[in-house]
Amino acid sequence: MISLPRRLAAPLALALALAACGGAAVRIEPDIYTLSASEAAGHICSGAMTSESVVKAYLARAKARPDLNAFVTLDEAGALKAARDADTRRATGAPCLPLEGVPIVVKDNIQVAGLPATAGTPALKNFVPAADAPVLKKLRDAGAVVLGKTNMHELAFGISGYNPAYNTSSNVGVRNAYDATKMSGGSSAGTAAALGSRMAPAGLGTDTGASVRLPCALNGCSSLRPTVGRYSQAGIAPISHTRDTAGPMAVAMADVELMDRVITGAAATQPADLKAVRVGIAADFMANMDADTQAAFNGAIAKLKAAGVTVVDVTMPNLATINGNVGFPVALYEAYDDMVSYLATYNTGVTIAQLAAGIASPDVKGTYDGLVIPRKLPTPTGLIDAAPVYNAAMTVHRPALIKLYADTFANNQLDALIFPTVPRVALTANADSSSLDNFLLFIQNTDPGSNAGIPGIQVPIGLGASSKLPIGLELDGPSGSDRRLVAIGMAIEAVLGRIAPAR
Repeated sequence: MISLPRRLAAPLALALALAACGGAAVRIEPDIYTLSASEAAGHICSGAMTSESVVKAYLARAKARPDLNAFVTLDEAGALKAARDADTRRATGAPCLPLEGVPIVVKDNIQVAGLPATAGTPALKNFVPAADAPVLKKLRDAGAVVLGKTNMHELAFGISGYNPAYNTSSNVGVRNAYDATKMSGGSSAGTAAALGSRMAPAGLGTDTGASVRLPCALNGCSSLRPTVGRYSQAGIAPISHTRDTAGPMAVAMADVELMDRVITGAAATQPADLKAVRVGIAADFMANMDADTQAAFNGAIAKLKAAGVTVVDVTMPNLATINGNVGFPVALYEAYDDMVSYLATYNTGVTIAQLAAGIASPDVKGTYDGLVIPRKLPTPTGLIDAAPVYNAAMTVHRPALIKLYADTFANNQLDALIFPTVPRVALTANADSSSLDNFLLFIQNTDPGSNAGIPGIQVPIGLGASSKLPIGLELDGPSGSDRRLVAIGMAIEAVLGRIAPAR
């Protein structure tokens, strides 16, 4: 565990004192291994650091770790210009912005003006949008500096990040920040690897069934999957309009709070009083854990109970069955129409047939060619037309899932359900890490809440005793309880501490 950067405290205090007395601020060098985005903003605003020095430090780290394949596009020139512009703006005495000069990274299915938006697939390598996606524009308007576009599981259709399309080393696919022989997790693989290895303090990902939470669990970062519809999905390559959402990812929960506040315009949130927090544990989320995850989860629960959290056992009858009738039927059916619309709306110059023809990842290629394009779903006896199953999912099963969650929260007076984000630590990075069995295993806990459209946060809770790999804790809350969840996450982080960064 690590604490906040104590060695920065004295020089920062001196800088502030000198500024208050009218003296010149003392500049301190950024320590990217301890620095959070929120802290960076404070240091830049106080004059203790420049945006340029912070951006240069993260760029150097990014260029030093090509083995992780974290980036599709590292925009060194653009980031340095934006940083210098931020420093010039501060020198004029302009009011400090919430993310003044703070570097962030952006998943490559989210549009950034002037940079390719590949969605991790070859057919879109030449697609360069003219405008930022609205969710990113909010962050840039608040002062954020984009370092570059991060690599991802191709078209966001997977949990491993094992993508042969865009690599900056001889390794295949995005690799884990703590062990480059392991998978980063997907689909927001590059953002999580960049955060875990301190190539950036914060970033954006997207989440359909796990994709900001799963990779953060495996790389030691924090994240929020917002209530569906709370963030704009414009300018983002889709899978499913019913399930998709962008989400903030960062090295600290305070950064997640800050990014969510900027994106939504919410008021600032303070850490929750854990003595007033009540969470539930359902057996459905406790299966298939490895020894490291089990031990870390049990240890975290014990510490939270000692801090005053009320933990109760709850039941969620038929959760797996109901969820199974929603997840794949909705995602695989909506993927076709939503992608066709995206390709046309943003003038990509690519058809869905051309997109599918260029897919580089065997697992994604099989899904597109076998299910998405022909509008089919698999059954034990063969493929069937997806439309009737989709209609049943939307009219019967998803409403039942939403009701099951609402009833569970209300009847047990819960702030949230609590469980391991994923049941295992990161797998070895190879083609098998993208198998269907591994896919189902790693979304076991994240998928149901995604299908119900409710918010969830991921908080790192430690490194595995034997694996030395990150392990994460998730809390899913009632629809619209995003800010309450973030407040709880901030308080949990204060109890458990932030895990040591990958070096």
